[in-house]
Amino acid sequence: MEKKLISYLSTSFFGWWSIQVGICSAVIFCGVACFPAQVVKIPQGFKPLFNGTDLSGWHASKTTHHGIKGDFSIEDGTIVLKQYPFGQGGILLTDKKYRDFELHFEFKGTPGTNGGLFFRSAESGTAYQLEMVGDGDTGTGALFGEMLRVTSPVPAPDLSQVWKKGDWNTLGLRVTGVIPHITLWINGEQIWAVQMERNDLIANATEGMIALQLHWSSTLVPIPGGSCCGYSWKPEATHRYRNIAIKEL
Repeated sequence: MEKKLISYLSTSFFGWWSIQVGICSAVIFCGVACFPAQVVKIPQGFKPLFNGTDLSGWHASKTTHHGIKGDFSIEDGTIVLKQYPFGQGGILLTDKKYRDFELHFEFKGTPGTNGGLFFRSAESGTAYQLEMVGDGDTGTGALFGEMLRVTSPVPAPDLSQVWKKGDWNTLGLRVTGVIPHITLWINGEQIWAVQMERNDLIANATEGMIALQLHWSSTLVPIPGGSCCGYSWKPEATHRYRNIAIKEL
């Protein structure tokens, strides 16, 4: 009986080991192609804000001046933002409000587009804003207010040595304090850190939603030279976000 048990355990272990080796070999052989388009890269200790399949936990603002008919959809595990109808944007907000946090996300945008990531946002989109422009174009990484004047805005940084053109880029944002101290990282490099002089939010709010802004355009049909803020969205242009996760502090 003892010999049979040892034989069984030995066979079971090596059978299990063979399966694991087979799996690892398959992974090495086929690489990323064997997996869905989105490879999950959530840092340890962070909680996903997006489940990769639907917009559970998010809602579109019905009160923003950017528009209420933005096209918010899911493609290959990413949140995709498109103007709809052309010229009309919108804001997609988390259902939950956050105060102090670290936020992790990946971004990819069509050149010639403008949007932003809002934090401590009201339903209408009044918020601190991290500007997101096309493919890391001029303006990306600037900090200012949306329908709000902030005491210590940060001008657009030079990202020429950091941004990966035509690819996904990873951003990290840390926000702490009633009078917020804000830090930005892009692809692992600290870009800036700033201490506000006061709480700039209306009624001294200390928390708010995370929001993805799809900027409106000043033209309702594609017109050469038509623009808003120096940038011109084109039909089917997109802003894409994936691996959005947060760690509350």
